[in-house]
Amino acid sequence: MSPPACDGIETPSTTTSCCCRCEEEEEVVKPDGQNCLHCKIIDQPSSSSCFVRSEELEKLRRILIASAKGFSIGAGLKGGLSIFSILARFKKTKLSPTQRKAGMVSNGEAIIKAVKETLRYGLFLGAFAGTFSSVDEFIAAVGGHRRTAGWRALLAGAIAGPTMLMTGPNTDHTSLAIYILMRAAVLASRCGIKSKRFGRICKPLTWAHGDIFLMCLSSSQILSAYILKQDSLPHSYKSFLNTHGGKHAAILQGIKEIASGMPLTNLDGIEKHYKSMGVNIKLDPQMKVPCTIVHGNQSCQSHILSFLRQAYARALPVYLPVYLFPALIVHRQDLLKRPFTILGKGLFGTARSSLFLSVYCSSAWMWTCILFRAFKTCNIPMVAMGTFPPGLALAIEKKSRRIEISLYCFARAIESFFTCMIDAGILPKSKKLNRADVLIFSLSTAIIMHCYAQEREVFRSKYLNVLDWVFGVPPPTSETPRGKQN
Repeated sequence: MSPPACDGIETPSTTTSCCCRCEEEEEVVKPDGQNCLHCKIIDQPSSSSCFVRSEELEKLRRILIASAKGFSIGAGLKGGLSIFSILARFKKTKLSPTQRKAGMVSNGEAIIKAVKETLRYGLFLGAFAGTFSSVDEFIAAVGGHRRTAGWRALLAGAIAGPTMLMTGPNTDHTSLAIYILMRAAVLASRCGIKSKRFGRICKPLTWAHGDIFLMCLSSSQILSAYILKQDSLPHSYKSFLNTHGGKHAAILQGIKEIASGMPLTNLDGIEKHYKSMGVNIKLDPQMKVPCTIVHGNQSCQSHILSFLRQAYARALPVYLPVYLFPALIVHRQDLLKRPFTILGKGLFGTARSSLFLSVYCSSAWMWTCILFRAFKTCNIPMVAMGTFPPGLALAIEKKSRRIEISLYCFARAIESFFTCMIDAGILPKSKKLNRADVLIFSLSTAIIMHCYAQEREVFRSKYLNVLDWVFGVPPPTSETPRGKQN
């Protein structure tokens, strides 16, 4: 019959003996050893159990804090953008019965939708951070911190990827997934550049103005789709372009019909639109150059200048949250010490980025007008050519933001391009893979988190600060308690 466990009576700290009570209620003590004669239980220092318990609590604390911080970032960013969009809606008049029948939502419904979206994105990033931390700690505990250091973050990032579904099971995020894939590709290329094996292959990726060229390519596809095939763009991005493109749907339809060689079917709608703005025009059904459709009675030069002023006013509310919320999160400590410096940089960044967006949109109409008048015709190749140079406006932005913007637009352009190819019947539509966005996102987060754990120097400092704030700075393997034990 096995003896019962120790009853918890501790011996004085001056002795190394162990004590237990057996069936005969006799106390057996072996002063010079570490084993009890009856139970054969190894006597361990009382601090060992406390150390293990505190380490487990520290792991749990890391998981909970990462989840909370991930939620705050997701909800903060999405909520900030939603606040500005709702404020913009309040400037508009109330919906008429006709608009309600057309499916437009009221301000109250928009607020409820914004709150739901904010919570979903907060839960998404919170669940991603918590899942990654949990899997990372579990693998380290089971397989050893040192032995799993080379692949642990890769697997944890891949497992955390499907948390994207928390934004809504039917919500497609192909553009977001492609953008994150582009970010992962940039990190991988930076790893390749500093590698002896792949350094020569990745050398062309170090071209100083590659980001601007990539932006021009993306611009040609995105702005052509904006004019010719808006269905190939995501709904949210289409709304963004319709707002900052600054042209009524009837005007875009007229340009599309001329470029596609179709007869003009909505000249009355274009004339009514200009009449509502106090401009009376009479459009020629046989026109070959759509400049009159684009800017009415204005000349091309005066239209660009007036459009630039209007576009700048539209761009300011877009970039205020882009610079405000990162300042509150990333530079929260410096904000208390140097508030005027941090806020001044934020306002300057807002002004510069707003200038970029306004010049980008204005130059799109400028270059198309120049080409249409120079060649005295309007067709699809002309539209594609005219929407390529606007990407040069990216040079206004600071260098660190250029690659971010070009990658974001390139992801949108890729999605739009393949959608156009599928709709044209050039490429087949895959019916087997319904959520390719989740698969792409998981692959991307696996690469990014692996680089974060193993190749930290390939990150920009601001992104590294955010990741460190959420997940904690990963110390060297030999300096961690897990590293010492394993």
